[in-house]
Amino acid sequence: MSQPHRGRKSRQQLPIGVFDSGSGGLTVLKELQAQLPRESFLYFGDTANVPYGTQPQANILGYSRQILDWMTQYPVKMAIMACNTSSALALDAVRSEFSIPILGIILPGARAAAVQGKRIGVIATPATVASDSYQRAILEKNPQAEVFQVACPEFVPLIEGNLIHEPATLEIVRQRLQPLLEAQIDTLVYGCTHYPHLAPVIEELLPKSVHIVNPAVRMAAATAQELSILQLHTSRRPQRPRFFVSGCPKQFADLSKQWLGRRPWVDQVIFADGPETTPEISTADATAEKIVL
Repeated sequence: MSQPHRGRKSRQQLPIGVFDSGSGGLTVLKELQAQLPRESFLYFGDTANVPYGTQPQANILGYSRQILDWMTQYPVKMAIMACNTSSALALDAVRSEFSIPILGIILPGARAAAVQGKRIGVIATPATVASDSYQRAILEKNPQAEVFQVACPEFVPLIEGNLIHEPATLEIVRQRLQPLLEAQIDTLVYGCTHYPHLAPVIEELLPKSVHIVNPAVRMAAATAQELSILQLHTSRRPQRPRFFVSGCPKQFADLSKQWLGRRPWVDQVIFADGPETTPEISTADATAEKIVL
């Protein structure tokens, strides 16, 4: 659906939309707020459909279209695909379908890794690894680089389940990193925005010499550049970010508090052709808006 016509000045004041399959995109939101302190943000976590990384491309494309259609109606002036899986499988298609600028996270992270390392490890969801998006982008920038990819299907469920500090998590992460350690990588790319939440575990297992690339940092810089090119920087004070999910607001609020530093107010959006489950809502969330589309 196309965005209604707006003058450039009025568009500048709109928020930037950020979406992810769940809480992973909060790592991107944090960097965006740090690098773009005057901008306002809207965050959408598709928690009813998480994880994306083990689903077919048709599903990911459908979810992305649904979310972007909602965002353009909100409206937002730009959308950030904070999810690597949707960036790998849906970005090219949706860019031609929507009138707002849509940025993906893979290219900024891949370019940073290509400049930094020669033996580059990528940990990502199975869908992102299968797409070879990181490998192609890295080799395009640095054809001499060697890229080693490992799919980590357990990581997102562990993070969304708030199991980061469980003893079993350390062993699972150790097993997934082992092929990269054997390959003697000098650089590791977090190929999923959820993975920086696992940084304390991952960094405990990696040699100090391995440089870590968090694409969220590069994504924020790319967003700033795009806003300048399109002359869409705002001139007003930022609004407090708004949070929306397709699943349970309480679960997302409880989980994200540890990363946001506060318990956010979270509203639920139920798409008419999606699963209409009734979430558990705490007293604090009792007046949270349930938006049915």
